[in-house]
Amino acid sequence: MEYAIIALAYLVGSVPFAMVIVRLLKGEDIRKVGSGNIGATNATRAAGWPAGLLVLVLDVAKGSAPVLLMQAYDPAARWVGAAAVAAVMGHCFPLWLRFRGGKGIATGFGAFLPVVPVPLALAAGVWIVVLAARRTVSLASVMAAASLPIWTAFIGSNPEPTVLATTALAMLVILRHHRNIRRLAEGTEPRLGDEEPRNKDGGHS
Repeated sequence: MEYAIIALAYLVGSVPFAMVIVRLLKGEDIRKVGSGNIGATNATRAAGWPAGLLVLVLDVAKGSAPVLLMQAYDPAARWVGAAAVAAVMGHCFPLWLRFRGGKGIATGFGAFLPVVPVPLALAAGVWIVVLAARRTVSLASVMAAASLPIWTAFIGSNPEPTVLATTALAMLVILRHHRNIRRLAEGTEPRLGDEEPRNKDGGHS
């Protein structure tokens, strides 16, 4: 049953809510708008902040739901961590979109909220501080994701599988931001409020 829940976590995580909502509200393909990313940031750009907020809530929820299911069925850290990572994998590499998905921030937040709420809150604090200081969403996202395994390892008594799961999330988020990281190194990454460069992997959510 644990493997079935992990598979379900991937399938639920792969539901492209941003694509569905923008299509319903605007009749547009979100992949052809703004950064082309299927996340809340680009949904806001394509259909306004109410749509972006709805996508954000749904992306967080699709991360949390399968993890809560796994916790109810088998709370062993290795299974819960696997379900969390599977949900994020679904968002980043959705079966329905030929494995071209989002960046995993909102879904990752939802997936690990039931698992490591305090370390996640500290990572969110890193996101806020970096964003306020640099006005660069991608840098804030990468720094927050990279900090999560550190907080998880040193805050509380989290088991090794949980630390490994947060490490997997951090690596996945960094991987999905590789274009942003390259632009950061080149000094060409747009800041908050600037126009996004158009490419399939350019968004942040």
